[in-house]
Amino acid sequence: MSTHVLLRLAGAGCVTVVLFAAAGTPSAQIAEQRLHLNPVIAKLAEGRTVYGLQAGIEMSIGSARAAMARFPPEADQSAWVVKQALDMGLHGVFFNGVDTPEQALLAVGYMRYPARRDAKYPQPRGVRGAGSGNATWIWGVTTDEYERHADLWPLNPDGDLLATMMIESVEGLANVDKIAATPGVGSLFLGAANDLAHSLGVPSDHPDVEMARQKILTACRTHKIACNITANTADEIVKRVSEGWHMIRTTVPAINAARARLKDPKTAPPPADPFVLPR
Repeated sequence: MSTHVLLRLAGAGCVTVVLFAAAGTPSAQIAEQRLHLNPVIAKLAEGRTVYGLQAGIEMSIGSARAAMARFPPEADQSAWVVKQALDMGLHGVFFNGVDTPEQALLAVGYMRYPARRDAKYPQPRGVRGAGSGNATWIWGVTTDEYERHADLWPLNPDGDLLATMMIESVEGLANVDKIAATPGVGSLFLGAANDLAHSLGVPSDHPDVEMARQKILTACRTHKIACNITANTADEIVKRVSEGWHMIRTTVPAINAARARLKDPKTAPPPADPFVLPR
């Protein structure tokens, strides 16, 4: 499963579900057994150590899943963990605490190889070290083919990696348009907006928090990238899909309850805005 295909499906208005489950744990396996989504399950593995991810990444082989992860280090301190995880075959990274376009640019560089002289997309400069480790085996490709596709979508239309920036602060919200415009950024994510609500100094159900969500969604639409949000009930899933959110972090019971409403022509929301490829 390539992340590029995942985003094409999302851009066509399909619902992409992100499950928060530690890779290889019983909770992740139960979710797979109970949830039969069409077309994509994107597994987010939140292991505290990079090597704890390998089992979950291997589970994505030959399946309709893309393995993505979020790590403890902040975006501008995560170069080492990003390289090791990508070398294991990861398809995408969620970067914590992105407050400025400069931090987003650093995160993008961590996921890119230094460009060859004849590269079509040499900027932003990549700093990822060579040596793809298990990634070629996980992806089922040669080293040369892996390096051609181990680049960021939508910066490179043939890229199969996804860089997601988490907007969790007042500063990040103020800079969200510039962050979304950073070349190589493929999506934004604010989760349940709990950290953002704390940064705003208001309860999570305050109108300012919803205004912040809509500002982030507008930035995603403006710059033709995917937008991720948490939705914990069937009603909220349908609402967020109808608003144009492309990727939904949720639970098995919630998506199962929402499934019929998303498929029923009488209640299904309209397709999301399509992405424009190449960017």
